[in-house]
Amino acid sequence: MNVQRAFRDTTNNDFPLVLPVRERASVMNRILKKRLESVLPVAMREAGLDMYLVICQEDDLDPAFTTLIPVDTWCPILQMLIFYDRGEEAGVERINLSMTDTGELYDRPWNGRQTEEQWRLLAQIVEQRAPQRIGVNTGAVQWAAGGLTHNLYTQLVHALPSRYVDRLESAEPLVTRWLSTLTGDELELYTHVVDVARHLIGMCYSHGTIVPGVTTTKDLEWAYWQHCADLGLSLAFKPFFNLIRSQKAREMLGTEDNVVRPGDFIHCDVGIRYLGLNSDHQQMAYVLRAGETEAPAGARALLAEVNHLQDIFMATFEQGRSGNELLADILGRARREGVPNPKVYSHSLGLFLHEPGPLIGLPWEQERCPGRGDVQLQIGNCFTMELSACDRLPEWQDEEMRLPVEEDVAFTAAGCHVIRDRQTAFYLI
Repeated sequence: MNVQRAFRDTTNNDFPLVLPVRERASVMNRILKKRLESVLPVAMREAGLDMYLVICQEDDLDPAFTTLIPVDTWCPILQMLIFYDRGEEAGVERINLSMTDTGELYDRPWNGRQTEEQWRLLAQIVEQRAPQRIGVNTGAVQWAAGGLTHNLYTQLVHALPSRYVDRLESAEPLVTRWLSTLTGDELELYTHVVDVARHLIGMCYSHGTIVPGVTTTKDLEWAYWQHCADLGLSLAFKPFFNLIRSQKAREMLGTEDNVVRPGDFIHCDVGIRYLGLNSDHQQMAYVLRAGETEAPAGARALLAEVNHLQDIFMATFEQGRSGNELLADILGRARREGVPNPKVYSHSLGLFLHEPGPLIGLPWEQERCPGRGDVQLQIGNCFTMELSACDRLPEWQDEEMRLPVEEDVAFTAAGCHVIRDRQTAFYLI
């Protein structure tokens, strides 16, 4: 799929075209079909499950369920998706046992209205196929793999013959693989999503949005939110902007002052959800003082150290390694190569914001993250390259400044690389 044909050329300074809702649905549903045909069978077989059940209610949808159905679908009452692996040649059978219209993606053997009928038919379908291992969403490490409620699990146990109840197990390995693996089409599409996300940051870090001495960080948060709303884009999370100042400036202006002023560094943490994919960026701007044409030399040198840390981060990626292994190696090499006070706190990114691939550190944990940090890296995983370095700035009378930056990266057979460009210079205001 040549996704780029759908979008305006962004080599100039024009804002990239954001697709209308109908075209977004068409792209997302086409990708979903390919995912169901390629990623899901791999995920089931790696997990050793020959059946996978996803059961939820219309106003309490299982996180995994939301990634398994067309985007333009209404989901009334009780939802049941059944996947049965018939082998390499026959492939995975996909059954939708609900009133939801999932088009050609699933077989629909039932068009009734009574939930009692659904449970009876589910038991029949299971008995007819006699699976040996049945996965359900009762995961304990990844929240996205734990969407089956206690109430529905109890009803499932009651509906199934006892011999099949004994074959129920957590589908967490399957869900982790399904949600963390992006196809080539999605990786291509991600370039456009990140391009839109970075242009939104540029709109906020401009004279069209910021008036030094007037604009506050709260104004910037609302401005970002409004830009997204105007474009019909969802937020990945609540936007955040803050000021990075020297201690001397904070003492003079007060710790509660959030007005953007000359000499300030502005830090943002923002992201969008668009075309089924999430972005997550932290970018830095500097507000020029009278007579300045660049950010202070000390800050520019620190940004270069952060870029060096990013190079180390990307070079360390290797299939099959855990997040904890990656964290130790990235920090070890960074310290050996002189990166000042490095920290890494990277999470997977894609269909969800913080799940479900390997976790590579946390801001408060730089040694080992049990559970999520033990997940292994796979081809097709995407991440936020979220990290920072800290050093003394001559312009701040040798006071320390920690500089946090976050870029979106993809891990492919060719290695780890930024999805779009990365920040190598401060936005200047």
